[in-house]
This record gives sequence, C-alpha cells and structure tokens, in this order.
Amino acid sequence: MTSTSEQTVGFDAWQGQPFRRAPGLPLGALDDTAFDSALRSGHDLPAPLVDAHLLERADKILFVAHLALGDFTYLQACFQAFARAYPHIKIHLWVDERRRTSRAAAWEHLRKYALYDWLDECPYLDKVYKETYSPALLRSSIVQAQAEDYPIVVSLAELERHRYALLARKISPQGFVVGQKKRVRSYDLLKQFCYRRLDAFIPAYKHAERPDQHISDIYAGWFTQLFGMQIAPEARYPVLHIPAQWTQWAHTQCADWGMGRAAGATGKLVFLNAFSKSVERSWPLERVIELVRAMQAQPAWRDAGFIVNVVPEALPQAQALFAGAGLERTQLFSAEDNFFQLPAILGECDLVVSVETAVMHLANAVHVPVIALMRQKTPEWAPIDRANSTVITVEKRNDWVDQIGVAEVMAVLERQAA
Repeated sequence: MTSTSEQTVGFDAWQGQPFRRAPGLPLGALDDTAFDSALRSGHDLPAPLVDAHLLERADKILFVAHLALGDFTYLQACFQAFARAYPHIKIHLWVDERRRTSRAAAWEHLRKYALYDWLDECPYLDKVYKETYSPALLRSSIVQAQAEDYPIVVSLAELERHRYALLARKISPQGFVVGQKKRVRSYDLLKQFCYRRLDAFIPAYKHAERPDQHISDIYAGWFTQLFGMQIAPEARYPVLHIPAQWTQWAHTQCADWGMGRAAGATGKLVFLNAFSKSVERSWPLERVIELVRAMQAQPAWRDAGFIVNVVPEALPQAQALFAGAGLERTQLFSAEDNFFQLPAILGECDLVVSVETAVMHLANAVHVPVIALMRQKTPEWAPIDRANSTVITVEKRNDWVDQIGVAEVMAVLERQAA
C-alpha cells in the first residue's frame, strides 16, 4: 500500500427503505430464520421494532454492546448507515468490558483497549462510554448515562442477554428499550423478569440454521428489524480510515527493518498472527517459527520478510523464544501505542496468515490476501472478502485451531503458486 496523506479503504454505500407492517404480526414475533426468509422473498415484514414517530422525535440513541475489534469491523457499517438515515439523532455507544475486575493491577491494560482508538476516530459516534472496566467505574458510568435521559436504548449484547436487558432498562427507566432475547425455560424466573424489562426484542440467531450467512448479514438484519432500514451487501464490507501519521509510521518502520516495499526489498512481506483472546482459537508461537522456516525453504518465499504479531503482555516471552530461533528477516511486532499501528502495518504486507481473530478481518479491510485458520463452530465469522481470503478449517467440530498444522498452510501456498 502506498503512503498518502490519508487513506480510506473499503466500501462506503448505503440505502434506506422502510418496511410495511404485516397484519397480525406483533413486534419481535418472527424468529431470525423466518425474518431472513421473508426478507429474501420480498414478503411483507413486521413494522420496525422502533417506531418511526419515536425516531423523528428522538435527539439521541444509546447502543449497548460488549464489543471486540471483530464485532466493530462489521457493526460500524450499521452505525454509519443509521447516522445517515437519521442525521438528527446523536449516536452514543456503551462498550461494556466483560473482563471487569476489582484488581487495580489490571486496569491500565483494560483502559488501553485498542478498540477505543478506533472509536475515537469515528465521526458518527457522538459519545462513547469506555470506563466500565471496574465496578466503581461501572456505577459511575451508569449514573452518567442515566443523566442523559435516553429516549431509545438498544442492547446488541449476545452474551448474558438478560443481564444487558436489565442494564439497558436501568440506564433508561422511562425510555423505549430493545434488546437481544433468547428462548427462556419456564422455570428460569430471573431471565423472565429481566426480559420483561424490554419493550421489544431481537431474537437470538442460531448458527446451525444459517450456515451460509456472514456475520455482517446478521448485523445488517438486526438494523432492518430495529429501524426498517436496509444496508446493501457491498456496504457491509469493512471500512477503515487510517490516520496519516500511522500510515507514515508503518512505512518508516518497515524501511528501518529493511523489509518490504518501503525498504526496496525484492522479497514479499508476510504478517503472521497466532494470538487470539481465547486459547481454542490460538496457535503456539513455536508453530509460527516452524512456518517461517518452512516458507523460507521454498524458492517463492526465500527472500521474504516476516512480521510476527504479539500481544503486548506476551512480548517478553516471545522475544526470548525468537532470540533462540535464529530466524532471518523476522521481526516481532506489537501495536503498543495505538490501534492503527496494526492495520497500517498490515497494509505494508503482501500476505497475512492469521488465526480466527480480528486480524483476518482487518486484512480484508486493507485489501491484503489472507489465509485464515478457523474452527468449525463459527463459520459466519469467516473473512468477508472471499476473493482475497482462503480459510483453512479444522477437521472436527470440537477441534481447536492448534490442530491445523504448518503442512496445511504450506499446501495452500503451493496451490496458490501453481
């Protein structure tokens, strides 16, 4: 990727079209599968969950979510489409930290969550609640949010949906509250109580019933149910604006390493990511070393440079491991200062190999080919750009990503080179 004053990558299109009310169908009556079938067939759908007159009168709306980078990669298109459809409504976003803890030692790491850098650059978000990572800050944030007197609160939380329904109602005692809802057993009185706090709900989607649907389609479907607006398929692709300072930083960093186009190197530049928040989606670093050696043994990659992504807390361990490996043209990398260091570095590369985490989606956003290593359990989270993505999936449904070996990655590279 060339260095310019500013870069915007991805698609930026949208369209809005309200749905007609279907007689006899109450709000939230369709489950996700039936809703999707009606949408594809062009049949009448229920009225949007949030009434048009309420949207006309509202001056602000609060969305509540437990966001990861991958979530926002695709939800951002929905927020942006909403901002354009309702320019008079200010969008506020509550980012709930599920790693919330009373341990003060963990607060600095949680406070510097990389997603916040990205959210700060989004012009369509008027306010973001970021301080929810300790019990005291959570209470303070709730008081602050209650003072806003939100006319509409929408919970997009998929984990512990009932608790977020209760949180949304606590924030807005008198407002119109919508949340995610899953089927509740008759004896589960706590969840029944929580869900009764909602004015309307979005049914939980079921992975098994929608194996061909991408997560971006599911998110777009939520906004159709909520507000009666459609988001065109091409507008669901990731959009990532990289500030000029980080584009230039990445270019300079690669030049200093003597790798990639920035250094005038003839070999390709490869980005390798083995880290995910969960162990079942991660690769051991030893496997990364094995892959670098295997690639360097092939003529097509003999002169390649390798950037190995490492989360900040694992950097000392990785430095010790790689120091003893004796690999040439291999650099460890960690986005310690700002989130945009990561996509800016990705944009300098020719190939990304990543486990099942946000990196593979960001590779799509900067239009760099990616090989994604995935489990079977969440096919809807595959990279959206199929033309520039190759997915290697584990053999068995309960297998972890570490069951994928170097030989399988090399086989993909050999097929692509043929």
